[in-house]
Amino acid sequence: WELEKQYSPSQWSHRMAADDVIKAHVAALKSGTEKARSVAQMLLDVPYGDGEGEKLDVYVPNSSSPDVPLVIYIHGGYWQFLSKEESGFMAVPLVQKGVVVVAVGYSIAPKGNMDLMVAQVRRSVVSVIQQYSHISGLYLCGHSAGAHLAAMVLSTDWSEYSVMPQIKGAFLVSGIYDLLPILSTYVNEPLKMTEEVALRNSPSRLVPQLKASSSACEIVIAVGQNDSPEFRKQSDDYFKSLETAGLKVTLEDIPNTDHFNIIEQLVDENYHLTQVRSVETI
Repeated sequence: WELEKQYSPSQWSHRMAADDVIKAHVAALKSGTEKARSVAQMLLDVPYGDGEGEKLDVYVPNSSSPDVPLVIYIHGGYWQFLSKEESGFMAVPLVQKGVVVVAVGYSIAPKGNMDLMVAQVRRSVVSVIQQYSHISGLYLCGHSAGAHLAAMVLSTDWSEYSVMPQIKGAFLVSGIYDLLPILSTYVNEPLKMTEEVALRNSPSRLVPQLKASSSACEIVIAVGQNDSPEFRKQSDDYFKSLETAGLKVTLEDIPNTDHFNIIEQLVDENYHLTQVRSVETI
């Protein structure tokens, strides 16, 4: 799970130190978000709840039709860093195609725990539906920890809420779908997850609920060619579980990408994964 495991020793000799990799990743996301803010209309810090971190940034096309497709993006960061402030980058190619992009903020660890984060992203989806009634299609996208949270949204028992979201498509990028393997790693230090918490928040164990709630959703599970073995295994295992359950799911193994640039490149309209997503949403 450590950053160094993203690369073989020979590859790592040509890469930056781990903290520099993170800094470069954040810089790339910030740069893309700044570009998005120059090409889209924005509604920043829109509340979806009463909590300090419960806010949305909305990127709106300059010329939009009454009914628009909308993509909700849930950021990664091992549930303990990044924020919605760096999460508008994918709006660059999408707003030009008339798509609204919503970046979700949530309470990362140690301020927030896993149960709270899952509850927050679920409530953010409910709020978006209630606030934006003219949605021609609702889509989710999440990266890493955000892909986990997006999968938890798909696995929601909506009878506990006031709405039943019709999510047309979901893009789960380099995600974590079984939380048990991280319990004994440094990632869990700020999260303080117990086995019980990990089990109830593992999408891999909630496939029947996903089938009940999101059977019509077209799910794309994407993983980088140079992602770590654990991320690749989790993506493959989750894909097979959903496929076996008869769900609409495809697996995209993106060449020449690692855990970070697989999502950074969504700022580019010519990037393969951007085109896959655009075909789904437009």
